[in-house]
Amino acid sequence: MSIALNHLDTGGEGTPLVVIHGLLGSADNWRSHVRKWQAERRVIAVDLRNHGRSPHVAGMGYAQMADDVLALLDRLDVPRAHLLGHSMGGKVAISLARLAPERVASLIVADIAPRAYGHGHDAIFAALRRVEAGTPANRGEADALLAEHVAERPIRLFLATNLERDAAGYLGLRIGLDEIEGDYDAIMAAPAGEGAFPGPTLVIRGSRSDYVTDAMLPALHDVLPGARVETLEAGHWLHAEQPEAFQEVVNAFLAEQRD
Repeated sequence: MSIALNHLDTGGEGTPLVVIHGLLGSADNWRSHVRKWQAERRVIAVDLRNHGRSPHVAGMGYAQMADDVLALLDRLDVPRAHLLGHSMGGKVAISLARLAPERVASLIVADIAPRAYGHGHDAIFAALRRVEAGTPANRGEADALLAEHVAERPIRLFLATNLERDAAGYLGLRIGLDEIEGDYDAIMAAPAGEGAFPGPTLVIRGSRSDYVTDAMLPALHDVLPGARVETLEAGHWLHAEQPEAFQEVVNAFLAEQRD
């Protein structure tokens, strides 16, 4: 059963751009990009289940998450949309495109391939659990707790976007960490659906990321045969590391589409 996702909707005419964040992200992470895109088109940025301000529920399968996004499009009376998904959100977008291709005007996938990946978030989950147990009073204390497990400050700053102050005044997590960890295998799995999505597709990868390597491209094109692959000088969070270049590539691709 689908759930009602929290979302940001700029309003406007034409076929909207739907932005889908990655694991432990939220629509809030995309606000600077949304502000620029909304000058040209309607933008809808979603909080996936167990993320941001959306409900916490069991199940992180890609068919479930794609169904949540489809239900939101139905609720907003959006027959077709351009989809942009980063990392886990890219797998959600690919799943939706395979399961309901008639609803997808074009597909933009940021630094993820349509395949299963190995586990790699143990330290991040441990850091978040440390914050959960530590009940920090401020962001400095929260960062110190995160640093016990995550040395990289940019990653800690990203994780800190999931903090919110509770009724007692302490900082806690707004994500459904139990639900995410409980179905982590589903997150690491391949996207849902079968066959290929034949529509216009852009894949943007980071040159310093190993999420979309040259060796993965033949299998990627089996699922996304029309995909154009663009590489930015960046790591996995390429939209944050190279925001202007990311905007340029996305805007050029969308300009080619007929809304």
